[in-house]
This record gives sequence, structure tokens and C-alpha cells, in this order.
Amino acid sequence: MTTHTIAVVGSGYMGGGIAQVLALSGATVRIADISEEIARKNYDRLIAEAEQFVADGLFPADAVDRIRANVSPAASIEEAVTGADFIEEAVPEKIEIKHETLRRISAAASPDAIIGSNTSTILIGSLAEAVTNPERFLGVHFSNPAPFIPGVELIPHETTADAAIATVEEIVAATGKETARVKDATGFVLNRLQYALFHEATQLVEEGVATPEDIDTIVRTTFGFRLPVFGPFAIADMAGLDVYSFCYASLQTRWPERFATPDSLKELVDAGKFGTKSGAGYLDVPADRTPELIAYRNKAYVAIKQLMDELGPAPIN
Repeated sequence: MTTHTIAVVGSGYMGGGIAQVLALSGATVRIADISEEIARKNYDRLIAEAEQFVADGLFPADAVDRIRANVSPAASIEEAVTGADFIEEAVPEKIEIKHETLRRISAAASPDAIIGSNTSTILIGSLAEAVTNPERFLGVHFSNPAPFIPGVELIPHETTADAAIATVEEIVAATGKETARVKDATGFVLNRLQYALFHEATQLVEEGVATPEDIDTIVRTTFGFRLPVFGPFAIADMAGLDVYSFCYASLQTRWPERFATPDSLKELVDAGKFGTKSGAGYLDVPADRTPELIAYRNKAYVAIKQLMDELGPAPIN
């Protein structure tokens, strides 16, 4: 494995968390912010956080030593990015701030250094306008809290080089996280789905159907309970796409446009592809693997319930 020299520009909670996981993967990491003073304060904070994470059993016992050895605060953005082969921008989610920062990074970094942005909503193509050699630029979207959420969205724009994507995949894989490639579209995937759920949840509250507390209970104990193991397409295939079609028809009695049956679902049902019970659906799991899949599902759900019981209720009440 290649040992990477990485700069994280923006050393707040997201940037600091990203720096922690990159350092624990063995990379040399330099953090920078609007001033050396802020970078040093954030360095001290991420060390203190790491100490607490070790005490809580969340980081390995040697994590603090490894982070101290691999992370250093830089005097400036320019100092941080000089000689780095990958740079992750993690400054506030305002396009003018990101553009200014990306211009500074581009001017000081090696011309072949890969540059990623941790933006959660801004189009990568728009950010690329501030980057020289934009083929080395892409979105690399970690989620909060960065040390513990295992998924990372990778969002290339139209001219991002395949080699740049592959290198970032290698860097992220070394941290133990999983990547998914996503096209450059407003909201990408994570936030488009997350905000769709939140929007519908707020509608239920505003209609007086249920309280926020009861909606949270339903989400985390029913369909949300499945999500650590299966995504929406696997869940739909196991439930039966014909069943989904019937449910859409029921919802359409009140909201014919909001819950219009997706074209892809209609096409599969019309073709007799009902999911795992027919051996074909969105994911095309062979019918003879259904017993194995169901056994895995049941084992996973029992394990999650046991873990939740062990952790106890979240301290939100």
C-alpha cells in the first residue's frame, strides 16, 4: 500500500474527524484553517477527542500515539498542501468560501495532487470552476461523525479522471470505510434521501398524525431498524414488489402525484419480477438463495436488537 501525504483544509469537527481516521490508516496528515492559531487549537481538540474515544473503547488503545505521530497543524493552507498527494477541503458549506479555498489550494498544491471536497450539497461541477486541472477534482463526502460513520460518497464531475477516483477509493478503503460512486446531482444520494424522509416526517407532524417522538420510535424500530443491514432495494425485493405496487395504489387514493408508482417498479411487476420470491427484482437475488437470505436477515435483526438493548435508550428525553 502507498503511504499518502494528505492535507485537510478546514480543521473543525468534520475536518478534524477526517484527519483522525486518515491518520489512523497510516497517512501523514497536515491540517490547516484560516489561521495557524485555529489549526493548533483544533489539533489539540482532536487529540483530546481521541483520548476520550480510547477511554470509551471507540478507538484502539494506541490511537492517540498514532494520531500524534501522523497529524500536524500547518501555519497556512499553502504550507499544508505543499507536497501533499491528496487534499480534502472541509470548509463551511458556502460556495464563495469553498471557491476561495479551492483557488488557494490549486495555486499552492502540486499540479497532479488530487483534490476532494467534503461538500454535502453543492454541485461538484460548480466547485470545479475554482480548481486548476479540474480532472483531479471530485467530491469526497464523509458523514458526521466522520470517525464512526462508515460510508463515504464519491462524486466525480464530468471531467474527473478515473485514476483520481481510483486513488481516492484506495485512500478511503485504508480507513476501513466503504465508498459508493454517485453522479453529480443536487443533494447527491445521502441528503436527497435523508431530506425526503425528513420532509415526509414533518408533514406527518404538521397533519397531527403523530408526534415527533412517536415518529422517531416508529422509524428506529421498524423500517429504520432494517437499514444497517439492507438498503431500500433489497428491502423492497424481500417484501415483494407486487406488495409495494399495491401499497402505492393505496397511497394514491389521497396523494396520486406524491406517491405515483415509480416507472421502474411498474415495469418489473408487469414483467412478473416480484423480488426474491420470483428470483428477479431490483437486485436479482436467485430464488434458491432466498432461505439463506432470510436466515441472514433474521440473525442480523436479532443481533441489532441485542446491541440496542445492551446500549440502552438514547439520552434524548
